[in-house]
Amino acid sequence: MEKQLKITLIKSTNGCLEKQKRTVEALGLKKIRSFVVRPDNDAVRGMIYVVKHLVTVEEI
Repeated sequence: MEKQLKITLIKSTNGCLEKQKRTVEALGLKKIRSFVVRPDNDAVRGMIYVVKHLVTVEEI
């Protein structure tokens, strides 16, 4: 089975660059402390890298 990542939004996107806001939205995160489970692949890792200061990531 493929690894999964639990991504949790821990900081607000207020004051962030537009690219970072769109990336958070594309990950499916809406409110602070909301989380999503995504597959562990290069595309998702790249999105996490763009907003690494706003999220926490756990391997499931």
